[in-house]
Amino acid sequence: QQQQQQQQQQQSPLSSSTPTLRIALVCDFFYPRLGGVEMHIWSLAQLLIRQGHKVIVITHAYGDRKGVRYLPGPLKVYYCPLVPMVDQDCLPSFTVSLPLLRWIWIRERIHIVHAHQATSTLGNESLVYASTLQIPTVYTDHSLFGFNDVASLVLNRVLQTTLSTANAIICVSYTCRDNLVLRARLDHALSRTTVIPNAVDPSKFTPDPTQRTTNGRIKVVVISRLVYRKGVDLLVGIIPLLCQQLPQVDFCVGGDGSKRLALEEMVERERLQERVEFLGAVPHKNVRHVLATGHVFLNCSLTESFCIALLEAASCGLLVVSTNVGGVPEVLPTPDVMLLAEPNVPSLVENLKIAIARQEEHPVDPWEMHNRVKKMYSWSQVAQETTTVYHKVLAEQERNPRTFLQRMECYSNIGGMAGGGACMLALL
Repeated sequence: QQQQQQQQQQQSPLSSSTPTLRIALVCDFFYPRLGGVEMHIWSLAQLLIRQGHKVIVITHAYGDRKGVRYLPGPLKVYYCPLVPMVDQDCLPSFTVSLPLLRWIWIRERIHIVHAHQATSTLGNESLVYASTLQIPTVYTDHSLFGFNDVASLVLNRVLQTTLSTANAIICVSYTCRDNLVLRARLDHALSRTTVIPNAVDPSKFTPDPTQRTTNGRIKVVVISRLVYRKGVDLLVGIIPLLCQQLPQVDFCVGGDGSKRLALEEMVERERLQERVEFLGAVPHKNVRHVLATGHVFLNCSLTESFCIALLEAASCGLLVVSTNVGGVPEVLPTPDVMLLAEPNVPSLVENLKIAIARQEEHPVDPWEMHNRVKKMYSWSQVAQETTTVYHKVLAEQERNPRTFLQRMECYSNIGGMAGGGACMLALL
């Protein structure tokens, strides 16, 4: 009787004349933590809710934020009592978290489980659990990873296992897709892979030229996590050189992280306290105000699949200078909106000087740039394309549901210890 009840709860909504989907977005990274993945999940959830779908978010507890919370939308968030380890990633539980997630999915009558980010333990486990319960799964990849270090090799093997039974895979850029196909060996699953880029809400990132200085000084804005991957070591070399060569330039640095101390030591050593401003961690609601005060936005990332910060800066009317890495060249047109530089100090300094000269001689019209970004990117379009993927997955699941033996075959095809281990866990 319980199995029949579960099957009725999980019945596909496609037979309804006005299909309303019940979607679970699963990831270790969500509010109160802020970042690109978190903003993607939040924005996607809000637009899906506006389309009439039921959306919940499942993540782990953040400090005292435990249990069920409601965010604007209304968006129901399950902060599960799971133990985080490094960088807010859950400790791998293998099958321990299955009863909790199963209870949530049955209680909410979920039709689709949508996991995000390769490094999310909770997301990877949810893909396996949902496949076991015959719930269609979708995975979105947000980052690029390598092939030559132990951490990446282990992660790639985990992804190969969890994605072997995923019904659909979404990547935020074509570079991200190529990287994921190689890492997870998805050559046979290209038909299941879709590219849906990130977006920006233009109404929240509008220019305000009155916030800029009128004394002839140029402000370069940097907003990012101050960690190695974001190229903070490059920024340590860029700031003193540019301040020495261009006395009319100031820097505004927003963000926090392990590399902030290196920046502060450089500023003190070079005596640039009056020309470099540190804002610390900037709440997302204040990002637009900080961007509106600048003329040029600088991104020094060493790896990036898609940088939402570039869209936010361009939408606020700033000329963008970024490293030419990963999926960055796909984000904005060059060179009128964004200048690309090699990930080294001389190239970035040279392109910053070009951007500053352009802003001094022929300033970019902030509203014209804002309108260009508004036409190129929209969260409504992202939500619509994602919904199309959902309906396609549900229709495929209805036509050809995957049996237990077929799942075992998917795991065994992985080969090696990973394949054998996945088969044993599936049997348990």
